[in-house]
Amino acid sequence: MDPVETITVEDTTVGCDGGTLGHPLVYLNLGPGGEVDCPYCGRRYVLAEGVQPGGGH
Repeated sequence: MDPVETITVEDTTVGCDGGTLGHPLVYLNLGPGGEVDCPYCGRRYVLAEGVQPGGGH
């Protein structure tokens, strides 16, 4: 399944509720590659360029 949309984020943990599609709120951790797909709606979250995973927390 192709991602519905790609969202650039600046943190390695994101919450997804499916937006207009709607689904339970899930928290996702971006992997070592800096991206993750929501298992419910398929949205792809990608770490912004230049942001270091795990930095600052």
